[in-house]
Amino acid sequence: MSIKIGLLGMGTVGTGVVQILTDPSGRHPLLQEIEIVRIGVRDATKPRSVGLDPQTFTTDLASIVNDPSIQIIVEVMGGLEPARELILQAIGNNKHIVTANKALLARHGEEIFELAKRHQVYVMLEASVGGGIPIVNVLKQFLGANRLTGILGIINGTTNYILSRMHQEGGNFSEILADAQRLGYAEADPTADIDGFDACDKIAILASIAFSERIPLSEVSREGIRHVSTTEIATASRLGYVIKLIARAQLVSQGIEIGVYPMLIPVEHPLAAIGGVTNAIAISGEPIGEVVFAGPGAGQGATASAVVADLINVCALLSSPGHPLLTCSHSGYAQVVAPRENKFYARFTTLDQPGVIGELGTIFGRYSVSLETVFQQNRSGDIAQVIVITHRVREIDFWQSVAKIKELPTLQEVGAILRVL
Repeated sequence: MSIKIGLLGMGTVGTGVVQILTDPSGRHPLLQEIEIVRIGVRDATKPRSVGLDPQTFTTDLASIVNDPSIQIIVEVMGGLEPARELILQAIGNNKHIVTANKALLARHGEEIFELAKRHQVYVMLEASVGGGIPIVNVLKQFLGANRLTGILGIINGTTNYILSRMHQEGGNFSEILADAQRLGYAEADPTADIDGFDACDKIAILASIAFSERIPLSEVSREGIRHVSTTEIATASRLGYVIKLIARAQLVSQGIEIGVYPMLIPVEHPLAAIGGVTNAIAISGEPIGEVVFAGPGAGQGATASAVVADLINVCALLSSPGHPLLTCSHSGYAQVVAPRENKFYARFTTLDQPGVIGELGTIFGRYSVSLETVFQQNRSGDIAQVIVITHRVREIDFWQSVAKIKELPTLQEVGAILRVL
């Protein structure tokens, strides 16, 4: 008996999914049981090279989610609407969902998962985070014996590509971003990537699975990479660090610390060597310690692979509904707390005169901010750059000291502030 699916969207990922499903030889035997009934597209008359009957394509997306013969809806159209309404309608019709839509899940996950629970259907989301890295099933199943305590990762390929090239070539942000856009690694409007929104969606999803509580997206701290300059890249390299956009979620006694920041990573850390558009995610737990998963974070093949893997899981379990390892167990919202402690990198532009470094040290000391490294560089006329790296300190103490430093008459500007892993 065949398992009938409907596909919403036939862009890059949708095409990759169809190519896998129509060429099952050598793949998992369950793929031979999957039948594509309908595919929702914007233009049903557009020529396509996937070898399907043209009658398979329709612009009437509602007809797909309302088709009683279809058991699984695969949503790869992206965006919030009409994807949200179509998914809710499909769940209401007792259809299982496979989706790659991270933005939708991060913003409307509660509504979708609560409805799925009432209708006893699966919402599978492996393709929403990490591309070809099977991180969702790792968190749900393979690390199930552990008390998970932390997630640390590079989960946006666009920013990793830009920062990697800045380190390798010394090029500036704007020029490399333009190259990334020409190569298809960055969108024409790169805001979601370079300002950290994409990574926020993903870390919220991962944290909700790891810690079994929903994450309020509005409370996820977020910084992008627009302000990371060639000066910071060069200085970080000199000090034995690389800069990466890091998504981090940590279980603490008061709740969950969660955020996305450009951070200085020691060169010996496993994430420091992750270059280009590759993603990598480190999971910490007890008793396993730390494990790191790396792979292609986006692209047709990687994302389509994750979508089809979810399809295989649902197909395998259709005969035994309610499988606890495939459903989402969270039922309430996590207590998100502001980060309490961090190491910081700061670059100050000051007048080059005696006593300036002493003034900075005095203010930091007044607020109990201990300094690990202090040095001066790039002296030009009567102006100098003073670089400091703190020990691990309370965030409130650090930011209070910076506010006081801004009042110094010798300070010209605060050039950059970054967290250090």
